Formats: sequence, structure tokens, C-alpha cells
Amino acid sequence: MKTYLTIGFTLMLCSFLNAQDITAKIIDSNTKAAIPFVAVQTAAYKGVISNEEGEFIINLEDVDSNTIELSCLGYQTLTIPLEDLESNNYIIQLEPAINELNIIYLTNTKPNVDSIISRVNKNLIKNYKSDALSYNFFYRETSYTDFENLDLKIKKSSKVKKRQLTEANDKLAKMGNGIMNGNFVYFTDYSGTLNVMDDSLKKLNVDKATKIINSNNNVSLEAIQKNAQNTVLTYLDTTLTYKLKTGLFKIEDSLSLNDDNEDEQDLDEFKINDLKENTLSVLQKSQIDRSGMLKKILNADTYEYKLENASIANGETIYLITFQPRRSSAHFTGSLYVSEDTYGVLKLDYRYAKGKKGEKLNLKLLFGIKYIENVNTGTIIYQQNNEDIYEPRYIKSESGQYFYLNRPLKFIENSSDRDKTTFNFKIVGNMISREELLFSSINALDRLVFDTLVEKEVITYEVLRKYDASTWSGKQTLAPSVELKTFDGNKD
Repeated sequence: MKTYLTIGFTLMLCSFLNAQDITAKIIDSNTKAAIPFVAVQTAAYKGVISNEEGEFIINLEDVDSNTIELSCLGYQTLTIPLEDLESNNYIIQLEPAINELNIIYLTNTKPNVDSIISRVNKNLIKNYKSDALSYNFFYRETSYTDFENLDLKIKKSSKVKKRQLTEANDKLAKMGNGIMNGNFVYFTDYSGTLNVMDDSLKKLNVDKATKIINSNNNVSLEAIQKNAQNTVLTYLDTTLTYKLKTGLFKIEDSLSLNDDNEDEQDLDEFKINDLKENTLSVLQKSQIDRSGMLKKILNADTYEYKLENASIANGETIYLITFQPRRSSAHFTGSLYVSEDTYGVLKLDYRYAKGKKGEKLNLKLLFGIKYIENVNTGTIIYQQNNEDIYEPRYIKSESGQYFYLNRPLKFIENSSDRDKTTFNFKIVGNMISREELLFSSINALDRLVFDTLVEKEVITYEVLRKYDASTWSGKQTLAPSVELKTFDGNKD
């Protein structure tokens, strides 16, 4: 019996080890600095990407041949056996590649940058594909809200007594201070398969979703306004209903504190259509149509380019080209990494150029509303598949908006007296959202298979207060940042 128990225990231990996740960090062999966005290949056309702090997570079951291959622009590709990871304390060092334009073209004429860009454009259709594909992915969003000013106050009321008015405004001030001093960040993760036949035929299957939030989980402008409205309503006649108006516009026609309508946002569910829209909006940045970043950047009429350098890694020459606006219609600056062999773009980094902004709306004087998109930055990494087509391997997109909302709201009784209570709602701040897409594999999609796929309407997500590595065990995911690992929603 003891022998059987020992064998059974050994088999269980081996099974546990085979399903184990490994976390490691990649650094520069010279500077010892962390290297972000390193492709970690665990099998043919399968793997993960290191995060911005150089860390990655792999599952041993996904590793073929007991080795992993690491590749990154500017560094020599390295193949390392898994057993070497532990002996190196899970630290991997990459050697810089030869990186000098003058050395590479010592005897030959240096290439013309406009000619390179022209060839990249010429080969776009050949090098990239976006239809009839099934994307296996992991998505992470990190969202922040930073409030600069929050003023909630009842200005005057024909029904609320002076003592009650003071009490109500004290409550509103306390609410505002709590929001101003809060830590409003949340993390949304989900994994699944996005199936795209063409522009009109898309289906999403989500197999798991989580949301890591603090105790003040809902800090949307709508939620803040609703909470403030309910505070005001407690001091009015609760047997009546009210119209809610701002300026010339009626917002609510029958507002009551006794409304029992359940807010859909209170459910721990995501609508699949919303997640599909999120996923597609990030994916489309990597594509070559008009909504893609490559199409915007690869325009010699609006951008100017400079060949900064070239590097040789594994026998392939790669150009480093920087770009900046030539005309006012261009908005971005950044860099392109281009293969000399195929004229395919391997990596794109972009951000708003100095003085550039995105969409904006300024109705501050007329309606008390102002909005400016002031952050737009990203990184897109491509990798060739077995048919020499460049596929997105990792996409990061960060957007930020400044918002100003100053609205005088009027609660008007639905009665013959039509008594009014005037409430001021002023809120100013910034919102930042960072979205990341990691593709573990991308496969051809058959129309007959697509037609059989059933798309759900909603997916239930798990609410967490802290990051738990076991939640995504066995999945190909992005390693958590220090910010995510140290986040504790129970403290807020």
C-alpha cells in the first residue's frame, strides 16, 4: 500500500509540475536594465510577450522541446533550456545586436529613407492580412481617474429649510472629498477568441473575465451624478416625483428616490458586444486599412522620416526609422522598425507630437462642457507566420482625456406648485485608459466553421480586490506590472 501511495504521490507531483506557471525576467546583459516587449516563443508560432518591466509568464504545458526562444529588436535571439531558468534565478540576459548604420553600410551606399517607406507601402497588401482569421488573445485594461476639482452643492431651494440645506451640503462636500482623495484605478482582464471573417462578420467568444477594483468601484461621471442626485432627493418631498433639467435640456421626467430600477452596471456581467468593440478597436490599430496606425504613419505627404540606424540580428538587417509631422494634419511622432528583406514593419511606436491633441469639444461657456483627448500613445509588434504574413503579436494602446463639466441642475416638482431646487454639479479631471492585447495564436478561419459559432450575449466576470496569480494559471497571459501586483482594493 505504501508503495502505491508513493507512486500515486509522485504522479500527482509530476502532474502539478507539468501544469506549473513560470515567471522570469529579461534584462540587458550590459546595463542590467529590464527589456520590455521581448517575444518569448514556447512553440512554433506560439508564445507570450514580456511586459514593460521585462517580466513574462509561461505555462510549462505550452512549451515544446523543453526550450524557449527569446527575440527582441536590438538584441541577439536566444534559445534557452527550461532547466537553465532556475539555475539563473529566473533572470535571462540578452546580448545587444550589432547596431551601427555606418558599419553595416561601410562599403555600400546608405539606403534612402523615402525609398524604404515607398517599398513598405508597396508591400503592405502582400505582408499583412486581416480577414478570415481566428485570434486567440488575452486582453488587459488599466483605467485611472484623477479628479482635480469636484464641487457638489445645493444653491437654493424653496422647500429645503436652512438647517437641512447646511446638512445636505455637508454630506455632498464629504462625498466630494472622499472621491477627490480616493484611489480610482481598476483592472479588467479577459481571454477568448475573436473570429473575423470580414468587416461585417465578427464573433467573440470569451472564456474567462475578471475585474480588479477597490471598494469605490464605480466612479463614472454618471454614477457620481446619480449619487449626488439621490442625496438631494432625500431632503425633498419623497412622495413626489421631479423633473431634472440642466439649462434648456430636460434629463429626467419622473425622478424619484423610490425608483427601484436595477442598474445593469450593478451586475457582475459584461455585454459581449461591448467587449467585442473594445477588442476590435485595439486590433484595428494594427491593420492596414484607414483606421490602422500604419496607414496613418506611412504617408510621405503628411510625415517626414529619418533613417536613424540599422541593426543586424540573426543575419537580418532591420532599419530604425523615426517620423514626425510634416503638415498640420499629421499628429504623431515615433519610430518604425522595418525588415530589409521583406519591407515589413516589425514594430511601431507612436505618440502625439508636441502640441498635438486629438478630438476636443469646448462648450464651456454655453453648456459648461469641455473635453480634450490629450494622450494617444502605443506600441504594435508584428511577427511573421509560416506563410510569411506579418501578424500582430502584441498591441498596447493608451488614451487620455481631460474633462470639465459644470452643470446647474434643477429639480422641479411634478405638482401644481412646481417648486424648484437648484443644485450645482462641477467636476474636473483626467481619465487614462491603457489597453493591451496579447495574441497567443492566430489561425485561418473557414466560413463554414464561422457560421456554426454561437456568440453569447453576456459573460459573468469574477470580482477581485487583489491580483491572484492562480486566477489565470494555465492561460497565456501578460505578466502583472508592479502596480497590479501591489494593488489592494481592500484598503480603499
